[in-house]
Amino acid sequence: MTEKLTLADYPLAETRPETVKGARGIPIDQITIAAVMAGEITMDDLRITPQALLAQAEIAAAAGRRTLARNFERAAELVNVPQDIIMETYEMLRPGRVHDPAELVARAEMLDRDYNATQIAAFLREAADIYTQRGFFCR
Repeated sequence: MTEKLTLADYPLAETRPETVKGARGIPIDQITIAAVMAGEITMDDLRITPQALLAQAEIAAAAGRRTLARNFERAAELVNVPQDIIMETYEMLRPGRVHDPAELVARAEMLDRDYNATQIAAFLREAADIYTQRGFFCR
């Protein structure tokens, strides 16, 4: 999508359904019961894509909702991260679950290196600093 999205484009699935596509490139407006019954639609066609989340981020930013936009941007980075890694990371972020800030930093480095999740990595590094300041690490 090259043109700038605006608040008028929300919700994309209704205003611009041809721009919302699954991983195989099938637009959402072509996902029908008939296509599902014919076996033409797979789970990849139903999963959200980084592009869809980034489009939502653009709309949120246009609406002045920068925090929501940043959440969509971070979510876009997580689409290709395996579910077990996401859940482990979530558990690590619960206060008192890890013993050393280096554990969060190591997770940040892995997500950055292996999944190009730079914003998530920055979030984890910031959490390590804040948790250290607040004494949230187990002793």
